[in-house]
Amino acid sequence: MKILVVDDEKLLVKGLKFNLEAEGYAVDTCYDGATAVEMAGRERYDLILLDLMMPVMDGVEACMRIRQSSRVPIIMLTARDEDTEKLIGFDAGADDYVTKPFNILELKARIRALLRRSAAAEESGAAQEQSKRLTLGDITLDSERRTAYKDGREVDLTVKEFDLMDLLMHAEGKVFSRSALLNTVWGADYLGEERTVDVHIRRLREKLETDPANPRHIVTKWGVGYYFKG
Repeated sequence: MKILVVDDEKLLVKGLKFNLEAEGYAVDTCYDGATAVEMAGRERYDLILLDLMMPVMDGVEACMRIRQSSRVPIIMLTARDEDTEKLIGFDAGADDYVTKPFNILELKARIRALLRRSAAAEESGAAQEQSKRLTLGDITLDSERRTAYKDGREVDLTVKEFDLMDLLMHAEGKVFSRSALLNTVWGADYLGEERTVDVHIRRLREKLETDPANPRHIVTKWGVGYYFKG
């Protein structure tokens, strides 16, 4: 875990660095908001301790600028225990607030708690993102971006090709007749021929199968229709 400590009180920064490194954290330091913004844009930090009142750029502005491009957890440090100051810090994007002088054990506990919450949020976000992707065999569909991948390489599909693959892959193993695919993907009012389905299946095989002549995934059930095999 890597933490950035930002405060114009150099003795305080030195003490925080010593204590946090003793806990196993990697610690970078700086003494003004402008430098903090620059460092946060260049390095990846797991948490930032950011003083409210600093020269060059104060903690509020620094926090707002960091928030433009990062969701890194931020704990604001201030010498004033006033609700107005706290609200300003929270409005700027801070996640927590500690008033000086503070107990180092309390600060460490707040850091651990915030890091746990951040990790849980990232895992939840990753799970949600993963749920939007379906991977079967060497083919992946991303339903949010409406993109397909073969062996990790993006493949350009038309709207109907994607809709057809989406239906087949989400119902893996289920055999669809041509008429069922036509009604579901093109709509019941579509006036085209069932041959349309065959053309799209052939194109999908050309784009997504390693050997289109001997398809592994987009399979024909002779006399019935088509299904997807992972």
